[in-house]
Amino acid sequence: MASLNRGFEYRSFVGSEAAGERVIDYLARRYPSSTRAEWLRRIDCARVLVDGRPARPDELLKTGQRLTWVRPPWKEPHAPGAYAILYRDAHLLAVAKPSGLPTMPGGGDFMDNTLLALVRRRFPEASPAHRLGRGTSGIVLFSLTGGAGRSLSREWSGRKVLKVYRALVSGLPDADEFRIEVPVGPVAHPILKSVFAACPEGKAAHSHAAVLERRDACSLVQVRITTGRPHQIRIHMAAAGFPLAGDPLYGAGGVPKPGSRARPSDLGYFLHNMLLGFHHPESGEWMELACAPPPVLRCRGEMRSCPAPCTK
Repeated sequence: MASLNRGFEYRSFVGSEAAGERVIDYLARRYPSSTRAEWLRRIDCARVLVDGRPARPDELLKTGQRLTWVRPPWKEPHAPGAYAILYRDAHLLAVAKPSGLPTMPGGGDFMDNTLLALVRRRFPEASPAHRLGRGTSGIVLFSLTGGAGRSLSREWSGRKVLKVYRALVSGLPDADEFRIEVPVGPVAHPILKSVFAACPEGKAAHSHAAVLERRDACSLVQVRITTGRPHQIRIHMAAAGFPLAGDPLYGAGGVPKPGSRARPSDLGYFLHNMLLGFHHPESGEWMELACAPPPVLRCRGEMRSCPAPCTK
């Protein structure tokens, strides 16, 4: 999966706060992951457009103008190129996403090497009802009709979906079960401008963790979340003092580790979405879908007798 993709056009509209700002200053401020020199080269190659025409670096922007970066095709990082179908009917599709495969395009690196692109090659009408982080494996649910999509959206926004995960965390919690209620919101990041992390001014987030197994220096936990903030489990377990083992980004307090330039999409942790429960969008019946966790996230007994990959 190392061939060139088709490229992409990134579009944004100039808000009133950026009126009168130079094009180069606007780009460097809004997209700090690229240097000013890189933006100047793109402008010089006529790959930055203002209302469809090549931009000038010193051009002053006006409210409502459309700014476009025409990114040429690029080689995306390697990602797994397969998924498993767990459930399918006329309204829904549930698949097992492997760790390392992004759910959707994003982060500037992935466009074609995503679960969405793979699924739509066979099911063009599929729309994801939610997303998992690149390093997270497990169930991703897609709607196959507009009505199913709207129904699932109401389930998620109404917090009616049962969401259960497995994770390997650093440390040995004293309590067998504990709740974590730490708000999640944006905090500063040296490359991406901001990332989601524990933040007093953030949105409410609720997790319930249960210890399944204590190992030498880490523990296997099962986490049920009633909210779905970005990277919630990684943030909450770190905030509780038990960051996910191998997590390159989140450390003590549920915030980025001091001096770390890691991104949320960087790999190294073990997290798996093993159970989703929701009302079927057509029948209204409650259904549960399960996906067996990878070996590192199984209890000792499960290593010999693995649960079925899905249930209805």
